[in-house]
Amino acid sequence: MELGRKLKVYYFTAVFSVMFSLLGFSYNAWRLEATEDNSNIRMAAFSVLNTLSELEQLVYAAHYDHDEVEGNPRKGWIKVGLISDLSSLIGPKVAEKAEGLRLSWGENWELLGQDNDSSDQIVAEIDEVRLQIKMVIKDLK
Repeated sequence: MELGRKLKVYYFTAVFSVMFSLLGFSYNAWRLEATEDNSNIRMAAFSVLNTLSELEQLVYAAHYDHDEVEGNPRKGWIKVGLISDLSSLIGPKVAEKAEGLRLSWGENWELLGQDNDSSDQIVAEIDEVRLQIKMVIKDLK
């Protein structure tokens, strides 16, 4: 009888140990995946934030300085394209705001040096994307 009881304790301990190790491994795998996702989102977000500031600088150079080199709309199209591409890695709301920026840029880039409303609208869209990115980063765990 004593041997049977010892075997039951041994089997229980062995099964519990296997279950506990599987649970620990599963949690670790999930945590590594979540950490990698968060890292990818952060990297894309910081890259987009840098590109947004470059685009804003381009808008100001075109509008206020009438600088055709620093305020070149072709450079702006490249930056808007990069923002649009990377925004989908950050999240759907950011991608939606980036699409609004792309549309606003498409409607207003030709008038940057001439019309206050065009530069104001583009800068407002830049601010919307920036705000949405900050919200996503803040919510990461």
